[in-house]
Amino acid sequence: MTVFLHLTMHAQDGSPRVSPTATYIDDDGKEAVSSTNVDGQAPLDVTFHANPSNIEDIIPIFEWHFKKLEEESELMVRYEEDTQYTFTDSGTTLVTLIMKQTNDGEVLDSATISVTVSESKLSFPNAFSPNNGDNLNNTFKPKEYQSIVEFHAYIFNRWGQKLYEWTDPAADGWDGTYKGKDVKDGVYFLLCRAKGADGRKYNIRKDVNLLRGYTESNTLNE
Repeated sequence: MTVFLHLTMHAQDGSPRVSPTATYIDDDGKEAVSSTNVDGQAPLDVTFHANPSNIEDIIPIFEWHFKKLEEESELMVRYEEDTQYTFTDSGTTLVTLIMKQTNDGEVLDSATISVTVSESKLSFPNAFSPNNGDNLNNTFKPKEYQSIVEFHAYIFNRWGQKLYEWTDPAADGWDGTYKGKDVKDGVYFLLCRAKGADGRKYNIRKDVNLLRGYTESNTLNE
């Protein structure tokens, strides 16, 4: 559940205000800006900007309060006009900016942005078909991943020899080669250990079919 709260202590025109925004990279890989809700998958890097106005005659204090939804205690407080944080746990975090008067601590204005990190997902196809001319399934990599914060995958041949390893689910993956040369069609073995933002641990072991002559790619991801 995503919650957005906006608390205004001084609503009259000309009073000191904050209009915080959050800048982040969305699931489509594009930069996004929001003043209400941020949704994405971990690790989610977010930069928060206070955007104060009408503060010509005061020196404000900024407080960013981070609190998980439905939890009583706060995670932390940041004291700066703009701040950056990487969210690695799933769930919703309420990030409340409070602007105060320096001399007496009076609250001038406040606003909250909610940040929701999705639960984790990770799965691999059963086969791939590199260099078969259709430009599909040329590399072996996760067919689905979401909110993965730790990842290490290996490819072995049937004799237990390691052919490839990678540590980023977004990377290109294995192209069916070893030391720059194509390996033979056949069955190989995947070992993947990973961890999701929700604490879920993945220990995936499965066969991988390398089929260079296969062109009907729609069944390779089943």
